[in-house]
Formats: sequence, structure tokens, C-alpha cells
Amino acid sequence: MVARAQLLRDRAREMRHAPTASEERLRGSRLGGAFRRQVVIGNYVADFAASSVRLVVLRVSSELGVEEAVAKVAAALVGVP
Repeated sequence: MVARAQLLRDRAREMRHAPTASEERLRGSRLGGAFRRQVVIGNYVADFAASSVRLVVLRVSSELGVEEAVAKVAAALVGVP
């Protein structure tokens, strides 16, 4: 499990240094709270996270279909401190 955690941290670091256009637009908006980009939460890398308001933004891309993928991620994140 340690190797996977390190892999996720490394990937998150890479993604922070190469933001997409949509990430730049979201980062520049006035949503309130302090947002961090590419945060490792459990087994996922959140695109944005604001711990002060417990808000996580993830882009979902999956062969399962959006609804199933969102349900899977949400179930995994419930209970993550």
C-alpha cells in the first residue's frame, strides 16, 4: 500500500505543475474557502479540495458511466477524515 500512496502523491505533484484550462478557470474563480489542487484523498486524487468547508471536486472519467463512477467515489470518500 505504501508504494501506491507514493505513486498517487507523485502523480498529484505532476498534475499540479500542468493544470488544464478548466482547472485554471476554477482556481481563478471566487468560490470562497482555501482550495488546494491535486490532493490525495484515500485512493483518489481530488482536482480541488477545500477542507474548511469539506468540499471535494473530482472530474470523473470512467467506462462505468458517470452515475456509477460518482457513486463509487462517493462511497469510498465517506468516512475519510
